[in-house]
Amino acid sequence: MPAFTRLRFVVVILAALMASPLLNAADPSIIERTQTPAPYIVVGFVGGFVRHNNPHQGPVIFAQQARQNFPKNSFIQVFENRHRKRAYKAITRLLDINHDGALSIREKSQARIVLFGHSWGASAVVLLARELDEEGIPVLLTVQVDSVAKPWQRDEVIPDNVAAAVNFYQPHGFIHGRSEIKAADDSKTEILGNFRFDYQKAPIKCEGTSWFDRAFMGDHMQSECDPRIWSQIDDLIRKRLEPTTNIAAVPGS
Repeated sequence: MPAFTRLRFVVVILAALMASPLLNAADPSIIERTQTPAPYIVVGFVGGFVRHNNPHQGPVIFAQQARQNFPKNSFIQVFENRHRKRAYKAITRLLDINHDGALSIREKSQARIVLFGHSWGASAVVLLARELDEEGIPVLLTVQVDSVAKPWQRDEVIPDNVAAAVNFYQPHGFIHGRSEIKAADDSKTEILGNFRFDYQKAPIKCEGTSWFDRAFMGDHMQSECDPRIWSQIDDLIRKRLEPTTNIAAVPGS
């Protein structure tokens, strides 16, 4: 691993540890088997070492609002980025309607999944999509917000089980997101765009951030709470789901 990459990774870890509360595991009940199929499965990931229920985080706010507007049986949950396996287990259990421990072609074909995340959480989105691809499970949409990959991860190539993918990023600071994503197979995955935001020109005020956030990860953290980004995400999800679904309002609106 190049020295600069190692240094950047260490800074990311130190920044996340100093800026965020310690991790706690997501509620185990969210991966229990359900009796009815979920019309939509919407899974988000927070970045760094942030809790999955931190009320100031954009992914958490978005999920909370979505729960109020999606169909009753929809599964909408945010996970810590290191709990990707837990998210995978939740999705496969939800799809396993007959509870036989195996997913049939029909069960897989009924999947309507949206994945979104910020920072390390955005990288987790791509890794989870790749794991679902290995199982033959389709994904409607992946959303990456200022995506930062850990050294052993690859977050730039979107697997071909994903119908559409979008990337939001900002270019400033020691910690900044990937500027471009691409499809493994252009005939199967539509890249909706790589959208650049510049907080040097138009700063965003974020609630609940620490001095360390503001001093060392200001632009990166602003991408997480930017209502313009979440407004676009809201619009993209609307277009990918059924037109009759009244999807959530966006953070800060």
